[in-house]
Amino acid sequence: MKLQQLRYIWEVAHHDLNVSATAQVLYTSQPGISKQIRLLEDELGVEIFARSGKHLTRITPAGESILQIAGEILRKVESIKQVAQEFSDEARGSLSIATTHTQARYALPQVIRGFMQHYPDVSLHMHQGTPMQIAEMAANGTTDFAIATEAMELFGDLIMMPCYRWNRSILVPRSHPLAQTGRPTLEQIAAYPLVTYVFGFTGRSRLDEAFRSRGLTPRVAFTAADADVIKTYVRLGVGVGIVASMALDPQLDDDLVALDASHLFEPSITKIGFRKGTFLRGYMYDFIQAFAPHLTRELVDKAVQCHNKQDIDDLFSGVSLPEH
Repeated sequence: MKLQQLRYIWEVAHHDLNVSATAQVLYTSQPGISKQIRLLEDELGVEIFARSGKHLTRITPAGESILQIAGEILRKVESIKQVAQEFSDEARGSLSIATTHTQARYALPQVIRGFMQHYPDVSLHMHQGTPMQIAEMAANGTTDFAIATEAMELFGDLIMMPCYRWNRSILVPRSHPLAQTGRPTLEQIAAYPLVTYVFGFTGRSRLDEAFRSRGLTPRVAFTAADADVIKTYVRLGVGVGIVASMALDPQLDDDLVALDASHLFEPSITKIGFRKGTFLRGYMYDFIQAFAPHLTRELVDKAVQCHNKQDIDDLFSGVSLPEH
């Protein structure tokens, strides 16, 4: 059994069983990958992939178990490389982040600019996606960090630490009846069609809970994952916008009226996390603290030692989070 073979089956499984696409990603030949997979299956005495002719059709039950262990082995190999790099050149390497559009567009730019100035030889890679995609990318080792707010139950395999609290604002054109309302009520907002985030994005669950608790069923006319798209459709008169307050730009959005909605919705908490067993290089600790200053190296190491989510919650129960 070779590490190369484990790499091949892992990559094929994560490229929709498309051997040709996997070969392109790995800069090798399709026949070479197919041959190595067959050799591994012959050695193990089981099929990892079911086939129809020359095409892979699904992962077998045995393959599922083998792939899970292969992923763990490959992550350990990556950790060994990270350890070696840390001791050979602590300021050179790469860092990949999976997050949502709102975080990438509004929360991270200044942090990333400062980080790149301090670590010019560390290449940064950002992946945007849904909470489910973010959790999967961090859990399978595609990215180092996950930054998210919603669907924390998806991140059970990760060590997730709280970064900051944030709330929402109501957005309307200046001619809208709500524009003159200092503190709108949920009932007033629910009287109009809404333009807001797709469910599962950027604190959307807190918004739905607030209306539900008051027995209200608002008409959501338009949803998007991108706050800039939401603002565009508010300008078009599609409905009343509800966005993260951090997504407001006083200059670019001066044609809209922003009404504070912190009295209407419970604040949401954005978290940063990484998979258990990850070797954190020095610059990774620095990135975490740049994004969330209270997350010192000492506190992150304590979180790593926690056995479960409740232990992590207890660790951060007395930590005061900043507001965004």
